[in-house]
Amino acid sequence: MEMNLADMLSYADIHELGRIAHTYECECNGHSKNELIQSILSTAMRKDIFEKHIQNLSLENIRFLNSLLSDPRNSFSMEELIARAQQSRFQKEEAPGDWNPRDMILKFKKLGWLFNGHSQQTKYLFHVPADLKRRFGDVLAKQFKQDLVKTDEPTVYRDEQSLLVDDIFHFLTAIAQQEMPLTAEGFMYKRQLGQLLSILSVQEGLVAKGTWRFGYGRMFKEYPNRFSLIYDYCYYHQLISEHGLVLRLTEAGKARLLEGKKETVTDVYTFWLRLYKNPIPNLQSISVWLDRLCDQWVTMASIVDLFSKLVKPFYYDGSESIVEQRILQMMMHMGLIRIGEDHTYGAVIQVTKIGSKVIRGISLAEEDKVVLF
Repeated sequence: MEMNLADMLSYADIHELGRIAHTYECECNGHSKNELIQSILSTAMRKDIFEKHIQNLSLENIRFLNSLLSDPRNSFSMEELIARAQQSRFQKEEAPGDWNPRDMILKFKKLGWLFNGHSQQTKYLFHVPADLKRRFGDVLAKQFKQDLVKTDEPTVYRDEQSLLVDDIFHFLTAIAQQEMPLTAEGFMYKRQLGQLLSILSVQEGLVAKGTWRFGYGRMFKEYPNRFSLIYDYCYYHQLISEHGLVLRLTEAGKARLLEGKKETVTDVYTFWLRLYKNPIPNLQSISVWLDRLCDQWVTMASIVDLFSKLVKPFYYDGSESIVEQRILQMMMHMGLIRIGEDHTYGAVIQVTKIGSKVIRGISLAEEDKVVLF
């Protein structure tokens, strides 16, 4: 059940109310629960004070807050909150001295942004007030927008629309026409792979030998980015099989071609969120922010700069390259965003209409339907 700040304050004990009132420097009778509640509500919800506390958050605090905003659930265990706090602190930012993730959780409790449950079943869980959650999103969006550089519509831009789902169908058709031999490691041979890539709508080169590649799917090591997603999508949806070192269609794959049925962008986006979740745990959150911030054209440089602060490096893959290559480029391939070229600012991006519909239509519950690995 969703509860607002006023509801949670009414269940809090007087000591907790006193700590919150002290944080906001409320002047009231500290022995009166009613006065404490009224004073906290009138102070903490004031627009200028609320925004000031958001603006004064450290980068790791913003990452922690963002992880709570992007989760549709209403309650979190202490273990979950500690894990999120630890994830919000990037290795390169660590300074000498002790750092305790519990301090971040305590800070949010003192601000009245996290509360213990009030019933026997929920007393060990932590809750974010529903009305504050909405305001956090609005204030952060306003803050993020100030960091973005808006531009006019570029003269040329790349919008791949439904090309990726078309290419899934082309890939299945090609395998139906000719089964592919696989190497002992289970990959297609370079010659056949090159021929296959040449028939797809978006051209990609073969992966350079010795390139560091892992973490973004089963076939990411050997296949180029976009095709790797296409291949893994077909494999995990059991449209293709790799038995006996031969790549062939399954009965489900043959049925898909006979029906002439193509995947939807929503199907592919849902799968992509799941596939890239390990290296980019807050991927869906970034997608939602992109939809919220990029209804107009903005420079790619300002987007990369903003979101690289929220995305943790993945081994040798830096935050900037993750945002640019793993998120923005892949979202363009799915038709969720379009990328243009501005004479002054260079690359610029905008979320497409279909992209906005798809991003807003996916819930975490739906995203978890596809089980990988």
